[in-house]
Amino acid sequence: MSTGPGFPSPPSRGATIPRWLAWTVRLFLLCSVTAAAADKLDASTALATSQAVIGQRVPDVPLTDAAGSTFRFADLRGKPVLVQFIYTGCITVCPVNVRTLKSALDAARDALGSNRFHVVTIGFNLPADTPDAMGSFARQHRISMPEWRFAAVDVPARDALVRAFGFSYAWGAAGFDHIAQVTVVDAEGRIYRQVYGDAFPLPALVEPLRELMTGQRTEGAGLGDWLDRIRILCTTYDPASGRYRLKTGLVFELIGGTLGLAAIAFWYRREFSHARSARRSGR
Repeated sequence: MSTGPGFPSPPSRGATIPRWLAWTVRLFLLCSVTAAAADKLDASTALATSQAVIGQRVPDVPLTDAAGSTFRFADLRGKPVLVQFIYTGCITVCPVNVRTLKSALDAARDALGSNRFHVVTIGFNLPADTPDAMGSFARQHRISMPEWRFAAVDVPARDALVRAFGFSYAWGAAGFDHIAQVTVVDAEGRIYRQVYGDAFPLPALVEPLRELMTGQRTEGAGLGDWLDRIRILCTTYDPASGRYRLKTGLVFELIGGTLGLAAIAFWYRREFSHARSARRSGR
């Protein structure tokens, strides 16, 4: 039967669908079902979960770094710790998050000094995020800071850390959807602040570190600790350059104040010596 010019005749009852078309339809249906069934990450819920853990102590579970060494958060006590979650299969958001953190860490080292804090990046996609995979990810993005560890964990440790840090993630058709956060942990192992976004301003991360460091001074601190604190206090963020610079005005004020106190102390000591000499002469 003819269907008219320009229209092909319908296939006979015994005709078969081309194999490529059959696979195309199957792939389309599979993607549609996967997208429909994918877990959705609610932004407001993720934010509330993240904020709810502030003030809590982090669990002391084992982690394995890229060199195969096992460590715990208890081993890092005494200094602030920055914690970040990634998955090594990510080719979009996670690399941006890591590069942003690296820029912030460069600024933090300039402003606060080197070896003043620890950084731990944890892979949450198991079993893919092995120590080797974490090490490869770090090398790929040229991370070589001695204070920065890329760590793998097992499932129980991953689940405990995700809960403790208020980190939310969900599987989607294009990979994991997860909250972009860096957690600031104080020197005693308690969560101090959450920093959000894949391109946060540098002070958002540096200032919490500064607050923790300036609050850690103990009685009887030595000259080195005092000078470190002066360095921390005398830096300010310059938005134009995107770096921390020395606050020269405050430096001169501190020097002037120190010299003024020294002069007053010298004057009191001299007057006290003169008065004591006069009393001795009058006897």
